[in-house]
Amino acid sequence: MIRHLVLFRLNEGVERDDPRVVAGVEAFRALGGQIEELRFWECGWNISDRPIAYDFAINSAVEDPDALKRYLEHPAHQAGVALWREFATWVMADYEF
Repeated sequence: MIRHLVLFRLNEGVERDDPRVVAGVEAFRALGGQIEELRFWECGWNISDRPIAYDFAINSAVEDPDALKRYLEHPAHQAGVALWREFATWVMADYEF
């Protein structure tokens, strides 16, 4: 299995209630039911007030590198990423477990 983790930081001046952010969150929340390669899917807002914390996180899992590739190329995933590019930056990690 491969864990796919993504941490998002909203751009300066962008708030959670910005309509673009709301649409981006809705798009990502829906992915768990749209992409069959996903074996595990969760996402949510950070609750920590630590200065190093990111704002939003995705924690997911797929079976293997081929499934990860299909997930990343899936049109629903690509549409969500396009939304987030407008208002956030992110870091990610993929690892086997």
